[in-house]
Amino acid sequence: MDDKKRLLGYYDYTVILTYCGMLTAFAGILMALKGSWWNAVLCLMIAGVCDMFDGMVASTKTRDTSAKRFGIQIDSLSDLVSFGVFPAIFTYMITGQNTIAGVICGLYVLCALIRLAYFNVLEEARQQKTTERRKSYLGVPVTVIAVVLPVVYLFFHYGLISRNSFFPALLILMGAGFLTPVEIRKPDLAGKICVVIIGSLEAVGIILGIGWDLV
Repeated sequence: MDDKKRLLGYYDYTVILTYCGMLTAFAGILMALKGSWWNAVLCLMIAGVCDMFDGMVASTKTRDTSAKRFGIQIDSLSDLVSFGVFPAIFTYMITGQNTIAGVICGLYVLCALIRLAYFNVLEEARQQKTTERRKSYLGVPVTVIAVVLPVVYLFFHYGLISRNSFFPALLILMGAGFLTPVEIRKPDLAGKICVVIIGSLEAVGIILGIGWDLV
C-alpha cells in the first residue's frame, strides 16, 4: 500500500456509487429531521439503488488486495449510515420522537452494525479462499429496508395503516432478520431490475399521492 497518498482512501470509479449513496442517505436524514417524509423516502430509495449496483461497477476493474478490502469496509460503513442510522432517525421522527420508539431505533442500528461487521468478517475470509462472486447472504441484507420502508410509508399515507407504530414494528422485524442465520440467495441482474421496477412504482405512487415536498 502506498503510504504517500495525497489523500487517504480510494477515489476511482469503483467507489463513486458507494460515496453517492452515503451522501444521498445523509441528505435524507436532514429531510427526515425537517419532517419532509417524501424527500426522505426518495433519498432512501436512491441510496438503495446506488448500493445495488456499486458491487457490479467495482467488479469491472482489477483491484489489488488493499483496494478490495477497502471496498468491503467502505460499503458496509456506507450501509450503516444509509440503511441503519437513516431508517432509525426516520422512524424516530415520524413517531413524534417517542421514547419507546427511540429505544427500538437504537436496537435496530445495533442489529445493523452487528450484521454488517459480521458480513465483513465472512467476506474477507471468503475472498482469501476463492475469487468467485458471492452467491448468497447469511441473514437479511440491511438494504432490504430501502424497499420495505417506502411501502410502509405509502400504506401509512394512504390510510391503509392507521398508526405510526407500524414503523417501529417494522424495525423490530428487520433487526431480527439481520441477525437470523438464514441463507438468502443473492439476486442476479434480473432480480435487481425487478427491485428497481418495484422502487420506481413506489416513487410514482408517492409522487401521485403527495407530490414534491419542498418544505
